[in-house]
Amino acid sequence: MEFTVVACNTLRDEINSVLEQINHDFNFYWIDSGLHNYPNKLNINIQKVLDEIKNAENILLLFGYCGKAIQGIHSKYANIIFPKVDDCISLFLGGIQRKLDLEAQAPAYYFTKGYLENEYNLWFEYKYCINKYGKSRAKKLMKRMLQNYEYIRVIDTKAYQLDNIIPQTQRIAKEFDLNHEVVEGSLELIKKALMGKWDDNFIIKEKGSKITLSDIGIDPKMNNCIY
Repeated sequence: MEFTVVACNTLRDEINSVLEQINHDFNFYWIDSGLHNYPNKLNINIQKVLDEIKNAENILLLFGYCGKAIQGIHSKYANIIFPKVDDCISLFLGGIQRKLDLEAQAPAYYFTKGYLENEYNLWFEYKYCINKYGKSRAKKLMKRMLQNYEYIRVIDTKAYQLDNIIPQTQRIAKEFDLNHEVVEGSLELIKKALMGKWDDNFIIKEKGSKITLSDIGIDPKMNNCIY
């Protein structure tokens, strides 16, 4: 089945890795990953892109719900297919349950190479605070923000060399007195998505229908996109 893909730029390494395996080309629209810090802006940007796609029967939306960033999203011209995940962390881990299992062990702030390269990641915010408030106050602010976390977890999606990012994530963990851990990721959902194997892990919204919280089956009060 032919379809157009609209995806978060944070997923680029993982998507490219899957594309090498399945040897298939798609028409891609990449969305700026930095917009995750501003869910309303991200929502507007995604909708704008979908409104521009008028010649596709199906649009694969590779995003998590991400702070309601895709709530209300719709297309007048195409069906929208997207994974049933609360955020992209769950997508990198192979599903919501895997993330819930890890969080039950200890709450964590997650990184992939894509997150680390995102201009608005945790480390970027810390350096911004240092420039604005000085290091002492910035560190207090960030540690307060991270007070409920125990780990910095790096997701090994096998889409990049871990050695290229581990020194940086270890530095981040040390700076905020957090444990550091590498956990195994899974590209199975991304692979299924790009192969058109849309099983119970995916939602298909017919053209004109808006995406809702109930589609994902998560608590409406949740805001789980972790960046």
